[in-house]
Amino acid sequence: MKTRGLTAILFLVQRGISTGITIFAPALIISTILHIDLTWTTLGIGSFVVLYTTYGGTKAVSHTQLLQMSIIFGSLLTAGILVIYLLPENIGLSKALHIAGKSGKANALDFTFDLNNNYTLWTGLIGGFFLQLSYFGTDQSQVGRYLTGASIKESRMGLIMNGLLKIPMQFAILLIGILVFAYYQFHQPPIFFNQVEIKKLQESKYAPDYQVLEQKHSELFKVRESVVQQLNTALDQDDKKSIVDYRSALSDLNTQMQDVKTRTLNLIKKNNPTAETNDNNYVFLSFVTSVFPKGLIGLLIAVIFLASMGSTASAINSLASTTTIDIYKRFINRKSSEKQDLLWSRLFTLIWGTFTVLVALYANRLGNLLEAVNILGSLFYGTILGIFIVAFYMKAIQGKAVFVAAILSEIIVVGIWLLDKIPFLWLNLIGCLAVMLIAYFLQLGIKPKKDIHHLT
Repeated sequence: MKTRGLTAILFLVQRGISTGITIFAPALIISTILHIDLTWTTLGIGSFVVLYTTYGGTKAVSHTQLLQMSIIFGSLLTAGILVIYLLPENIGLSKALHIAGKSGKANALDFTFDLNNNYTLWTGLIGGFFLQLSYFGTDQSQVGRYLTGASIKESRMGLIMNGLLKIPMQFAILLIGILVFAYYQFHQPPIFFNQVEIKKLQESKYAPDYQVLEQKHSELFKVRESVVQQLNTALDQDDKKSIVDYRSALSDLNTQMQDVKTRTLNLIKKNNPTAETNDNNYVFLSFVTSVFPKGLIGLLIAVIFLASMGSTASAINSLASTTTIDIYKRFINRKSSEKQDLLWSRLFTLIWGTFTVLVALYANRLGNLLEAVNILGSLFYGTILGIFIVAFYMKAIQGKAVFVAAILSEIIVVGIWLLDKIPFLWLNLIGCLAVMLIAYFLQLGIKPKKDIHHLT
């Protein structure tokens, strides 16, 4: 019982923080587009989702899933078509990918076994496999979707589609990112994509210094644009020597532009010591707000709001149901009635919803949101998966050994992450194997009892 409780706690911590990030992401987008304070958009989106999830429960969640997936794919398609359309006439999809590749932005496959690189093929295949195995197999926010299926067949189809559709969706996201990079080779990007901080800088005593940097940035961009065009001509002519020369020149110009950006970031920090200087989350937003037609921006706001509802509501609902079943009914009130369960489930929904909103208010300090979610998952998913594997396939091991193994494994995983010596995706494999091996050896030292109650 205590092992199940520990597993539930690990899940609740991980999923609670991740859901806060899920709330923050659309709040950031809407704040940027509408120029509303980020705190208010976070509170607005979070409060709305919490209230409708508390009132509607699992039914509300299940009814938003199809809508969410349709909206996401429709948005990706629209953004992809528009960014290709906005490229110069002589630059199509193929040339855009070539230019991005020559700039080092399309290294999709890295076959090296480099433990200093977070994104190699082996890291993705092995570490990512264990991450996804735990996510789709043990995460209540995903399992809850299968349980709402009208039949076993429908639930199986939901599992398959949920897993398979993420592959083209992730590919489309990365492809659009590459295309946006290509777009900014022909259209001058801002020095820093978070325009809120730039506006503060322009209104500060550092404004003259910023103007000098902005002028330098503009001059470098014009030179880079010319080099990109020459690189494009060399690609058409298959002039390998020129391609190498222009690629080297492009790399040098990118370094100079990065230096200008670094100096700008120093000014931003001088002006506002608490400012977030990582603008990765603002690149696509800058593209959208600067080139999308106003009507499409309005549609995008609706799309983001609706899409966020499904994933956030599903996560909050899973947090509430896990707390009710694995904590309340096992440790607080084992003989609770259905009416009490419903009441407490809604109360836990409200509590967890409030927690996730509080996390969202501080999520701006986490840097790249996609990477932050995966790092957070990797800290817990390996241990959780190891517990499940032991429960299903290593039945001779008692709950006491698994409980101790899970605690030790989690300490090991967090320790390795703090040392920052290996890519974070490997933590999923390490956590899973650690639970299995430690539990096995601990069990060898435990004398068998006549009445053994296995992990439940």
